[in-house]
Amino acid sequence: MINQELIGKWSTPVENWIEKGAVRKFAEAIGDQNPIYVDETYAKNSRYGRIIAPPTFVRTLEYGVIEGLVIPTEGLIHGEQQFHFERPLYVGESLWCSYCLGDTYSRSGSLGKMTFLIFEEKGVTSQGETVFTSRSTVIMTQRSDT
Repeated sequence: MINQELIGKWSTPVENWIEKGAVRKFAEAIGDQNPIYVDETYAKNSRYGRIIAPPTFVRTLEYGVIEGLVIPTEGLIHGEQQFHFERPLYVGESLWCSYCLGDTYSRSGSLGKMTFLIFEEKGVTSQGETVFTSRSTVIMTQRSDT
């Protein structure tokens, strides 16, 4: 059972560097051959003027820990993910990332009791510019609640 008092509590922000090699490996792993993720000459001539990261690269970043929040490692289902970007992630920059438990609720389904955890994530520059926000839903099945 998730402590309802944790709703709205943010993790301590963690600094993440958007590193060229990690971006290249990620683009290769997801099969995205867009040269803006790997080719400096191409990227320099793009509207961004530099290499950027694929949008879903934000899933590889560290977001810290919400003190007191314990989520089991088994019986979890990734339910949904939404992203909002103010601008792309630039290779070479650092972002401070954190997340909070936005809401939680339970209901019964064909797998038994399911608990839905709604998380909000954000990435902010050291100057306070919000680069992205996201919202994700994680479903804990009855198996993970025991």
